Amino acid sequence: MARKHTDVMCEENMKKNEKDIWFPAKKYGFGWSLPVKWQGWIVVLVYTLLIAAGIVFIDYSENKMLFYVYCSIPTIILILICWKKGEAAKWRWGNKE
Repeated sequence: MARKHTDVMCEENMKKNEKDIWFPAKKYGFGWSLPVKWQGWIVVLVYTLLIAAGIVFIDYSENKMLFYVYCSIPTIILILICWKKGEAAKWRWGNKE
């Protein structure tokens, strides 16, 4: 059975970018798994520290909107880094084999 062009392109991109991937795709669902490179772990650590700083320094009971805006900025940056340095985001449901 002939392979689809997109499957071939995806395979070639994976081989080409395999060394550059910090966040592998999740096996089930949409998104990324835990980092596989030290750079990815640094990104996760910085993200965690930024969120923790927001929890400590922003009084949630008085400034809910400020807290939401503050937390959304590092979260958006994390998603963009995962999108750039991770495997292609698509819905997955285990191995296709």
